Amino acid sequence: MTAFFDTNVVAYALDTQEKSPAAMTFLRKGGKISVQVLNELTNVWRKKLRRSWPDVEHGLRAVRDLTDEPLPLTVEMHETAIALARDHNIPIYDALIVAAALEGGCDTLYSEDLQHGRRFARLAIVNPFL
Repeated sequence: MTAFFDTNVVAYALDTQEKSPAAMTFLRKGGKISVQVLNELTNVWRKKLRRSWPDVEHGLRAVRDLTDEPLPLTVEMHETAIALARDHNIPIYDALIVAAALEGGCDTLYSEDLQHGRRFARLAIVNPFL
């Protein structure tokens, strides 16, 4: 099984909330993320959680240590995401996560934002908090 982690799961893993232990359990098993996930984490940690830049940078290094090399955002990934958003009626940023997971050869996408059990070709959506 090759896993991909949505931003929300990674953010919970490195926080002190109720969902943190479950999220960290999955993250420690390893998997993939994209540069988009790193960008979204930066935004969440700075704007929502008001973390300092040194804390954000430390958190980003921790995420990169736990996951494979982040997948870059490419024009091809963008085009795949547009088609996914159009054909499956999902928001473009969720479609970019799905497109990255598919491009990365993943069969599982851990996310609480997409419908648990939903499939996109070989990719199954799993909510790790159910």
